[in-house]
Amino acid sequence: MHKIAVIAGDGIGPEVVREGLKVLAAVSEIDGFDYEAVEYDFGGERYLKTGGVLPDAALEELRSLDAIYLGAVGHPDVAPGILEQGLLLRLRFELEQYINLRPVKLYPGVDCPLKDKGPEDIDFVVVRENNEGLYTGSGGFTYKGTPNEVAVQEMVNTRFGVERCVRYAYDYCRRRGDKKMLTLCAKTNVLTYAHDLWWRTFQEVGGEYPDITRDYAHVDATCMWMVKNPEWFDTIVTCNMFGDIITDLGAMIQGGLGIAAGANINPEGVSMFEPIGGSAPK
Repeated sequence: MHKIAVIAGDGIGPEVVREGLKVLAAVSEIDGFDYEAVEYDFGGERYLKTGGVLPDAALEELRSLDAIYLGAVGHPDVAPGILEQGLLLRLRFELEQYINLRPVKLYPGVDCPLKDKGPEDIDFVVVRENNEGLYTGSGGFTYKGTPNEVAVQEMVNTRFGVERCVRYAYDYCRRRGDKKMLTLCAKTNVLTYAHDLWWRTFQEVGGEYPDITRDYAHVDATCMWMVKNPEWFDTIVTCNMFGDIITDLGAMIQGGLGIAAGANINPEGVSMFEPIGGSAPK
């Protein structure tokens, strides 16, 4: 029996989750597995009523389940950052979901905004580091609210965090299919400290995978080639911020945000699965 946490969330989240659960029920009958959906009311409405986002006890309970199905996070009456940091990022960080996995796949019958591109051209995966980078919240303000204000947000990269992401990407690329090409998306010419670490790790770990072709593209070039020649890509590995950006571009070339899905993976623990579109408040 699989126990799955269901967090419908805000806005269109409950509608999307409701349809997803219909699919899960059908698949369980076809494949012959049993599951129990455990529902939680975390989101904007709960925060407005209680002032709380994610109780510590609930977080510990989620650790014991098999998976989390999340609808969407974001409420127009809640200040930006409260739900995103208190629920979404807290789950990703404290449950060590250090891989954000985003398939970019155009399905037959889905319209693509790219001229002359079809399902055979758009089929790649982005492996995004999910626990470090600019999303750690390291930094702060000095003289906030004054003409001399300084805001600092630090990009935090560790060898441990980068290597486990890169190694996951090589393993995933090896399993994916015949192309077996892993592209590092970074900005080594400008981020000469953080992305030098990514480059060296990518090359050193790559020596253990002689069957995988190594490729590199600056993030701006990656965006260009995703539009012009998406068929070039197989698997892309990248940092937290760049992964956040290029996967939204990927969603559009595969037919729109409503088509795209994402997974927050802890290979040794509980993972969380979600549509990548937000709550879409009116």
